[in-house]
Amino acid sequence: MKKIAFLLSLFIVGISSFAQKSEYDVKENIQYYSAATNKSDSYINERCVLDIYYPKNIKGFATIVWFHGGGLTGGSKEIPEALKNKGFAIIGVNYRLSPKVKAAKCIEDAAAAVAWAFNNIAGYGGDTSLIFVSGHSAGAYLTLMTGLDKKWLQKENIDANKIAGLIPFSSQCITHFEIRRENGIPEKQPTIDTFAPLFYVRSDAPPVLLITGDRELEMLGRYEENAYMERMMKLVGHKQTKLYKLDGYGHGMTEPGFPLLVNEVNRIIKEKQPKK
Repeated sequence: MKKIAFLLSLFIVGISSFAQKSEYDVKENIQYYSAATNKSDSYINERCVLDIYYPKNIKGFATIVWFHGGGLTGGSKEIPEALKNKGFAIIGVNYRLSPKVKAAKCIEDAAAAVAWAFNNIAGYGGDTSLIFVSGHSAGAYLTLMTGLDKKWLQKENIDANKIAGLIPFSSQCITHFEIRRENGIPEKQPTIDTFAPLFYVRSDAPPVLLITGDRELEMLGRYEENAYMERMMKLVGHKQTKLYKLDGYGHGMTEPGFPLLVNEVNRIIKEKQPKK
């Protein structure tokens, strides 16, 4: 057993070293809507851009589409440092913000950015079967809405079930508070309607890893929303829904969450590899 453990540790170190030695490139401010759409709307032209950080000397790599937080009213695209040098491509996405547009447009933009990844990542050397979607807070909400409510990606001629995994960090699973605000619903009045990820629980969804902070330190009932999502996904027959609660961390729990994201991506990559 010790020999097996030793060999396994060498294998893991080897993978890590390979990822570290890879060369990476960054392309910034790529517009993910068509030229005609950008020309027709100045705010789309300004805001709907993404950055891609990707390994130059690897083929068939996985990609993580990352949506920033900010309550659907603020924030900017980012390539998290903790996800760099892991052998993955990272796509940091800007999307339009409320109140300049209705919050539903944020979901529309998120779907367009995910579709861009499906339509373009192979040109950078990536594997379209290994596209993951993740984000924090509002970005986590966009992750679940694009991955569970299939209509958003259907508009882009993409099947949401082709996403390799959904990994939201502290997502709202009820209707987002900015959408409730638009409709005069107080932030402490829970609502589950067509803008709630919980409305779309289904057995055939991609694997889902839910990550939250401590239930007593999180924003409002964020842990409980995710716990309910986990329970309902399991009850409808979804086999790969997991929930991690990071004790001692509040809503800004991204740093301890990133290793869980990396582990989940690697788990699914290994699962998808052909059996020898």
